[in-house]
Amino acid sequence: MTTWFRLSILLLMATAIGGCDDAPRFTQAEPGERLSAGAATVSKADRNAFSQPSANLSPSRRLDFSVGNSFFRSPWVIAPSTTTARDGLGPLFNTNACQNCHIKDGRGHPPEPNDSNAVSMLVRLSIPNDPAYADRIAQLGLTPEPVYGTQLQDMAVPGVAPEGKVRVEYDSMTLHFRDGTPIHLRRPTLQITQLGYGPMHPQTRASARIAPPMIGLGLLEAIPESAILANADPEEKKGTGISGRANWVWDDAQQRTVLGRFGWKAAQPSINQQNVHAMAGDMGLTSTLKRADDCTQAQTDCLNAPNGEGPDGEPEVSDNILRLITFYTRNLGVPARRDVEDASVLQGKNLFFKAGCQQCHTPQFTTRPDASEPELASQLIRPYTDLLLHDMGEGLADNLSEFQATGQEWRTPPLWGIGLTQSVSGHTQFLHDGRARNLMEAVLWHGGEAQAAQRHVLAFDEQQRAALLAFLNSL
Repeated sequence: MTTWFRLSILLLMATAIGGCDDAPRFTQAEPGERLSAGAATVSKADRNAFSQPSANLSPSRRLDFSVGNSFFRSPWVIAPSTTTARDGLGPLFNTNACQNCHIKDGRGHPPEPNDSNAVSMLVRLSIPNDPAYADRIAQLGLTPEPVYGTQLQDMAVPGVAPEGKVRVEYDSMTLHFRDGTPIHLRRPTLQITQLGYGPMHPQTRASARIAPPMIGLGLLEAIPESAILANADPEEKKGTGISGRANWVWDDAQQRTVLGRFGWKAAQPSINQQNVHAMAGDMGLTSTLKRADDCTQAQTDCLNAPNGEGPDGEPEVSDNILRLITFYTRNLGVPARRDVEDASVLQGKNLFFKAGCQQCHTPQFTTRPDASEPELASQLIRPYTDLLLHDMGEGLADNLSEFQATGQEWRTPPLWGIGLTQSVSGHTQFLHDGRARNLMEAVLWHGGEAQAAQRHVLAFDEQQRAALLAFLNSL
């Protein structure tokens, strides 16, 4: 039995401590609480709930949204092709369309045992940082694996070998709530097989990451930097046991270090850059901001494969296509809350605050008046995230650092829309690698700074657990 396993069992079975004794008491919904995204909130709560334009987007601007959606959904093809606007896929890639990872603009999932490819889950690669590569580390946030780069691609165009195949295996463990009710958790082990370019560096670190939901990204981008930093407490001066640190990352367009907001470790500063890096890493597509394929010097067939660039060296993704895709991803609306006045939901909200969950999952912000899109400006939003890094303990650690984020730190994911995961994505697999099969499992994997809140939840009785889930499912 590992030290981590013994320690976790002792902590999880311990008497609940911590929490917020001075937490507010909610007896009714707050004014406007149903409108998670302010005036941009959408009303759908079905399979298409995450694919709607912001409710306050004008008809003329919805046209750009629809065109951006078409490029987000349409597959890219191998070059050379008569479909010149969408050729250049690969040579190495994970999928041929953005929508394949973010199905219905929702949450990805780890591969099933019989899946031939891990389409909606990527594997980030790194080796321990080498000072000799300081310039690359400053811009990439990590040191790439020398042969396989920063991301494993399990597909390739004809004539080029895929980098490998990914499998996930699970060990299980059983925990018990204070009332004796058991709950079974699964701990994943990543298996990379059929390596196409020889063995990896012996100190390679691999981190599985499922595709996150796409809703509300433009609103998160519009939160003032000062409001995010106001919640940071890296030296724990507040004495809450919750630190919260900003990740300072490289901005390709500005050529300087800025605040990170997006990705599981807040390693991307903007939606546009997130899109650019996803296109390069997931589909092997070049753009003005990222002109090179994800081929390393050891992958000669990849380097010599045909590409889809124009006769004068125009990138495979034109600036106009990128603009439309960014407009689309920036303006995906957030569904309205459900059952905000329900007694069980209100009880669950009180329990959420009493356990101290809101210390990281910050309920609300007001977006900047000068947001990138007028529809996103000056909106009171309720994303339930602080966009900061938190140490989540050894249990969730991937031991892979990105910029300032350590191997145990993760950005607080937004909770808005989480109750519609089953409706939109057809599953309820949560956390960065999809290990949690439901929301309660996700809660109980919380460690590190969230250990006290986790123990608090373990002390809940059956009715309290149901109320907490009712609240989370209303988001």
